[in-house]
Amino acid sequence: MALEWIVTLAAQVVAAAIAKGVKITTAESCTGGLVSAALTDIAGSSVMFECGFVTYSNAAKVAMVQVDPATLEAFGAVSEQVAKQMARGARRCATADISVSITGIAGPGGSDHKPEGRVCFGLDIRGDVQTVTHEFGSLGRSQVRACSVQTALTMLQGALVSF
Repeated sequence: MALEWIVTLAAQVVAAAIAKGVKITTAESCTGGLVSAALTDIAGSSVMFECGFVTYSNAAKVAMVQVDPATLEAFGAVSEQVAKQMARGARRCATADISVSITGIAGPGGSDHKPEGRVCFGLDIRGDVQTVTHEFGSLGRSQVRACSVQTALTMLQGALVSF
């Protein structure tokens, strides 16, 4: 995925959020803040971007975006259950209208149970949370992260269309 595609998509998200008066926040794990960076690279994004949470460790997920430790224990960090709680917690903590969350295994590594390239996403739109898992495969760390950023921005774009 070319950098231009990310910039174009982020610019569309920012423009739509500003036009609709929507505040957005992120909760990112395996992407390490790349979605937040893509959004805030766009001039004027301060009107719509509340804040971003980089919750790489489980402790950060609990402390910053209110993920329940029992959920982490039962399902692991790379799960739709955790992605859902990350999205909900981020939206609430930032008092935003929409949040997107990302938790996954960018690689290298993984296991038979949770392979490299598995990324779980959450999208909270004013309290309605949806989750999805993508199996990007063993594309390499950079490419899994780039695909994850594209997916998150596309989810935000879709949420804004119906907002």
